[in-house]
Parts: sequence; structure tokens; C-alpha cells
Amino acid sequence: MTGGEAMLRAAVANGIDTIFGLPGAQIYPLFDAIYRSPDVKAIISRHEQGAAYMAYGYSAATGRPGAFAVVPGPGILNSSAALCTAQACNKPVLCMTGQIMSEFLGKGRGHLHELPDQLATLAGIVKHADRIDDPANTSAQMNRAFRQMLSGRPGPASIEMCWDTMAKSWDVVIGPGNFTIDRPAVNDDEISDAAELIANAKNIMIMCGGGAQHASVEVRELAEMLGASVTSFRSGRGVVSEDSDWGISSAAAQLLWPDTDLLIGIGSRLEMQYMRWESMAHYIDRPPEGGAKLIRIDIDPKEMQRFRPDVAVVADAADATRALTERAGKTGFKPGDLDRIAEAKAQARKNIAEIQPQMAYLDTIREVLPRDGYFVEELCQVGFTSNFGFEVYEPRTYVTTGYQGTLGYGFPTAIGVKAAMPDRAVVSIIGDGGFMFGMPELATAAQHDIGLITIVFNNHSFGNVRRDQQLKFDSNLIGADLDNPDFVKLAESFGVAGYRVESPDELKPALAKAIDEDKPAIIEVLIERGSETSPWKYIHR
Repeated sequence: MTGGEAMLRAAVANGIDTIFGLPGAQIYPLFDAIYRSPDVKAIISRHEQGAAYMAYGYSAATGRPGAFAVVPGPGILNSSAALCTAQACNKPVLCMTGQIMSEFLGKGRGHLHELPDQLATLAGIVKHADRIDDPANTSAQMNRAFRQMLSGRPGPASIEMCWDTMAKSWDVVIGPGNFTIDRPAVNDDEISDAAELIANAKNIMIMCGGGAQHASVEVRELAEMLGASVTSFRSGRGVVSEDSDWGISSAAAQLLWPDTDLLIGIGSRLEMQYMRWESMAHYIDRPPEGGAKLIRIDIDPKEMQRFRPDVAVVADAADATRALTERAGKTGFKPGDLDRIAEAKAQARKNIAEIQPQMAYLDTIREVLPRDGYFVEELCQVGFTSNFGFEVYEPRTYVTTGYQGTLGYGFPTAIGVKAAMPDRAVVSIIGDGGFMFGMPELATAAQHDIGLITIVFNNHSFGNVRRDQQLKFDSNLIGADLDNPDFVKLAESFGVAGYRVESPDELKPALAKAIDEDKPAIIEVLIERGSETSPWKYIHR
């Protein structure tokens, strides 16, 4: 088989069933193998960054590796923003790419798409980067990449193969995929120390990050036993449903925080409590004196050095949380006050109602979107408000860019979410500025009949830029106000349904119809420029 076919077969052996990407000279053999393979669906994007974000969305929605294929050099650089996002959000995303001819590696002759050192460039972005020089080693090297992506703290990987190696036929055997995922064993002493802190605590808060998404059952059991509130900021949303007695929004968590005497962080960097509520400008390396005690559960031992807790539990979130529940249940701990949590939830809900018109639109979307539907947020006024104002009920159904804050990521990412979950409703919310970053991927959604619903909140501006320039720079507006196309006509030009609404009441039937039809759709929501209430006081304290 060709080197390209060997790469593909090894990826399939590791569970890859969909590849997003764009064919090009150095990876023609790979795409020829995809064409001939009954085991893989190809979704062809209109830009390399779009392909990479689609793979990111696939991984975010499923918890499994997503894969994309692009040419080397500019293709890699175009996709690098998505790889940075995957690294930040701990998503196993596989980049499959090519290289110049093997005999010219490192010669600097200026071959098509040549980078001075592509592996070094990628190694600074992803968790694992490798080149297959001998196709006989394809299985072993691909399996190693999957093991790296899924072991410990998950992350993206890249595998490349030279142009001539990929095109030539070789005697290759593709064996079974990787079955080894490395994770540290739970340390009994660490669990005992954590249980001791729990036994002496009164008001406990659990903070979930993306590392807890697979531990929903275990976290809920711990919360029920402790009578503890469970919150998150972005990546950990849905681990415990926010309509349960324990699940709370970050706005409600703010109200509970001053009286919290123990915080249990599970798979979280604790950005909300110790950066946004304490000091965004100065990331202290441990909790302030006199504040809540801190237990951290994290699979990455480096996290315990970046921000030092009172008790560090280095283990998988599900394993450690299960062990902690068993041990803490033997301490005679008195559960917390659920009435206190309920009061904070009610007060927070009342408080955030002032963030308009964003909350009215979010409430409408939540009313129409099925409980198991996916919601892909963006960097826009409605997106920021959704961090605390949109209730999330199930794991993985709130998809975010995390701390990378990648403007424009949401639309192509949501295409990947819907491709991964074709039987679920998927809604992408995005501003007019962010939408134009990836707008050409409308062609991808239309050509592949991917039934994503995209709600474009059109305030004819980069809303945050505009507000900051008004408040901090004497209203010296530059690059803030935007002239936009007619988004309904734009949608229709791609063969996609287009709707225009001006109120939550008008959005409701349009969204319900789009979900029912399960076809690609654009819903433009007209917002008066500069009219949105700032959501930031519920994000930064």
C-alpha cells in the first residue's frame, strides 16, 4: 500500500471514522486512500482553519479524537489557531499532513509549502509531533500518537510524512490500534488528606473544568453526599446539571464564594476563583491566606506546581472523585445547606435578568433547544453572557474555546459538532464580526448537508472593542464598527435557509422550525449597535 494509505488505515485502527480537510499536492495519496476507504467519511472544508476547528468540534462533542488533513507549510499555519485551542482545552485532535520530498528535508531549497522546521513549529503548539520516515513503522508511530493524545492530560498531535514516502507503495502491515491510556493511580494518602479537609468544612464548593467532563456520575455523587454546590465557568459546564439541587451558574457561585470554606477543584485551572474573582492581572501561585482551603484533583502533576493547593490529588477525575466519595463518607461529615444554594440560585437568576437583550434571547434558545442539544458559544455579547446565563444540563453540550478566546472559532467548530452528532440539535451563536471569520464554511455545511443552525447576532460591530474604546479611550472608535452583507441573502446564495428576526418572540418560531427541518440554517438577529448591557460584572468580580 502507499504511505498515505498506511497512515489512513492506522488512523482507522484507532477509531477515526471522519476526516475533515482539504486535499493538496503533498497529501494526494492520503486523500486517494480516503476516497477508496469504506470506513471513513470525508468532509471537505473551504479553509484549513475551518477543517481543524471542525475536528476540534468533533472531539469536543464526543470526547474521542477528531482528525483533519491539510497540506504542510501554509496549511499547517492556517490550522495552528485550532491546534492552539485544542491544546488549551485538552482535546485529542489529530493533524495529518505531508512534507516536502525526503531528500530535500533541511536543505532550505524552497520547495512547495516548505517550512524551515515544521516539526519544531508544531512541537511548540501540540502535545506530540512526529514524522513517519519508514512506512513499516506506521502502526507503531500512529499508535504512539493516540496514546499521547489520550494519556494524562489530553491534547492534540500531528503526524507528517514526506511527499515521496506517502506516494510510494510499500510492504506494510497495519496492526490493531492503541489500547493503552496512561493515567496515574489514586494515592490513598492524598485521598485521606482531602477527606480530612472535608470533615472540617461547612460550606463546600466544587469547581469543575474540562477534565471532569467524563466524571459526571462521580462528581454528582460527591456533591449529593456533601450537599456541595457544583459550578464551572466554561469547559466544565454540564458535568452536573444546572437544574439540579447542586448545579449552579458562575453568577450564583459568586454569591456563595465569600462564605465558602473549602473549594474542590476537579480538572480545572480554577481561573474563575483565583483569576477572575481575585486578580486577573496577578495570577498568584496559591490561594490567598485566610480564604477557602483548596483541594485539587487533576491528572497533570504540573498543575499542582502552577497553582499549589492545600491538598493535591494527582489522578484521573473519575477515579479520584470516586475514591474521595468513599473515604469522605466514612468521616461522619455533615452535609451542607441546600437552602443556601437554592437561595443563591434564585438571587443570581434575578440579578442577571438585567443583562438585556442577551438574557431574553438566551432564555428563548434554552426553551426551544432540546435538553441534549449542543450549544456552541462564541466571543460576542450573547456568548459572554451565556457563560453564566445559559443553563446547561448534560456533559459536553456546551462547547467553548476556553482561555484561548479564539474569535471566529465557533461556526466551523459547530459544523464539526453537528457532523459528530447528526441526530442532535446543534446551535451556534456568534456575532457578526466573528461569523465573517469562517463564513465560507457555509459552503461546507450546504455541500455536506450538515444541519447546523447558526444564530448571527448582528450589532454591526465588534461589541467588546467598541465598549472598551468608549470607556477607556475617549470614544476613539477604530476598527469597532462594521459594514455587513445582507446575511439572509448571503445564506440563500449558498442554498441555505435564511431568517431575520428582531426580538426573542420572533426568534422562537424561527429556531423551532430550523430544528425541526434539520437543515443548514442562518438566523440573523438584528441588535441595535451599542445597545447590549455589559455582562462583565458577572464574569470579573
